[in-house]
Amino acid sequence: MKFKNVAATGAVFVTVALALSACSSSSTSGSSTSAATSTASAGVVSTLDSSLKGTITAGGSSAQANAETAWTAAYVAQVAGVTVNYDKSQGSGGGVTNWLAGSYDFAGSDSPLKADQQTSSQTICGTGGGLNLPVYLDGVAIIYNLPGVTSLNLSSATIAKIFNLSITTWNDPAIAADNPGVTLPSTTITTVTRSDGSGTTQNFTNFLSAVDPTDWTYPASNTWPIAGTSAQKGGSGVVQAVGAGAGTIGYADHSAIGTATAATVNKVAFSQDAATAAFTAGATTVPTTTGDLSQKFDYSKLTGATIYPIPLISYQIVCTTFKDPAQAALTKSYVGYVASTVGQAIAAKNAGSAPIPDSMLTQIQTSLATVK
Repeated sequence: MKFKNVAATGAVFVTVALALSACSSSSTSGSSTSAATSTASAGVVSTLDSSLKGTITAGGSSAQANAETAWTAAYVAQVAGVTVNYDKSQGSGGGVTNWLAGSYDFAGSDSPLKADQQTSSQTICGTGGGLNLPVYLDGVAIIYNLPGVTSLNLSSATIAKIFNLSITTWNDPAIAADNPGVTLPSTTITTVTRSDGSGTTQNFTNFLSAVDPTDWTYPASNTWPIAGTSAQKGGSGVVQAVGAGAGTIGYADHSAIGTATAATVNKVAFSQDAATAAFTAGATTVPTTTGDLSQKFDYSKLTGATIYPIPLISYQIVCTTFKDPAQAALTKSYVGYVASTVGQAIAAKNAGSAPIPDSMLTQIQTSLATVK
């Protein structure tokens, strides 16, 4: 099936945000005249202080790119004194590296901090370390370019064998068995992967390791473990390479794939509802420190016709204690806006992501309240 790039103009983002904030302004009490309520009366509310001034510097996850553009445009429309700079070119790996170096106020990452990174974060964040806050829910899309084949289903086992390079042609019996009645060419398969440290790769290899350890014998990792693929930087690089060559297949966050053709996985197409169903069915909080909300999927529960099998959760990672209280206030304000009902609605409309459930948003707001 084809997905359409749902990124829109800043005017649309602002319209969505202000329309929803208008719904709640009459129901807010006890706030100063410089504060603006940013979410609707129903759901998780974040109150913005429009007197804030300064610059938030962040970067990382390219999966979050469209959502970050939307969030930033809507946020600064209400808090005009704040500038938000998010560098999507870094990828999740670069985002975490720069954050640990003290260059970013928060990192965008499609996977939570690893144990050694959590330990390292105490250097910039104090003994509490960092908090992984899940603010973006989407899915890893399997995209392909095979002229004449407009609909393709791939089972988990077939995906594992394609990406471990043991299936090398498109008319392989395993692919044919997944697609009865479809005429498949003998074209050689070119597998396109990420060259940079990638949370999308981490999520994809988490899936492969869990669902087919017989065929996928490599550890889950944010770096691609197999030589011999067409390695590209960033999700956009993967999408461009797949689009440029017949017989290609790759993986990318679904919001980044534009008009690329995506396969169904175990006969399930990506949708916002299917991603939400995956979160509800299989995600569990596995905290690394007090207030941390790292999530882990039980892939054995991600089955059935209404659950997308390769969900992707992306995080904004912040310090428990900032060295600069002013930056703490700015970052808490922005992340709190993102982790509100309106923030999630903006991402859903403009990036095609699935809203994080309100129950989790409430937990994020609680965690943010402890940040100093």
